Amino acid sequence: MAAGTKFRLGAAKSRIMKKNPSPPGNLYTSGKYLEENPSWHAEHSWWKARHILRLIKRHNLRAKTICEVGCGAGEILRELQAALSDDTEFFGFEISPQAFALCQSRANPRLHFHLEDITKIDGVFFDLILLIDLLEHLEDPYSFLRNLKPKSHFKIIHFPLDLSVQAVWRVKPLLRMRRTVGHLHYFNKELALLLLQDTGYEIVDLFYTPTMIDLQGKSWTSRFGRLPRQILFRLHPDLAARWLGGFSLMVLAK
Repeated sequence: MAAGTKFRLGAAKSRIMKKNPSPPGNLYTSGKYLEENPSWHAEHSWWKARHILRLIKRHNLRAKTICEVGCGAGEILRELQAALSDDTEFFGFEISPQAFALCQSRANPRLHFHLEDITKIDGVFFDLILLIDLLEHLEDPYSFLRNLKPKSHFKIIHFPLDLSVQAVWRVKPLLRMRRTVGHLHYFNKELALLLLQDTGYEIVDLFYTPTMIDLQGKSWTSRFGRLPRQILFRLHPDLAARWLGGFSLMVLAK
């Protein structure tokens, strides 16, 4: 390799490292994630809960015990508790002490929170487990999904679809997702479904959730990108997600 090429590669690596420094310790237990995301995204919980309820009602899931793994501030479970029957019990599991602390104000006799790794607990079983914007954060989602499979009848999984033509072309959105919210893996629809199938899950139902249409950001680029996403999504949802991005995938699996 020519000396000039080595220099250019070294300079590019240096720029990336400066913009994306490794977080001190574990991102979720050190407090770094809370610094970057002080609300732990609780403001979007109503929207995520609405789409979870859509799947529950569509398939008449009579879940009496619902567990969310990686429950964050616990607001999704609180929203679900308000919408579902009084005989449903809810459980949230977190590995982050900071997120667990945020959960405490939402706990009640039918809503319980645990500061534990559910994959290391034997003998637990729920009617429904929620994995909402979680798998992209895990170092090994394959082992996690295999370990979790016998712990419930059904799973509802929400995947942010970070991989799109415009995101790959611009690069910065992918690096920003890694730096600010700790995404280690990037999915499109096909890769998300392959992950589930490769770990032994059966896909029951799925649909896109229009993140950047419903939860429009404050930047001018977010506002500018809303209309073309709306138009293309109505014409061809797969193309809208694949080319423009700004969508997530809600999946019911067992």
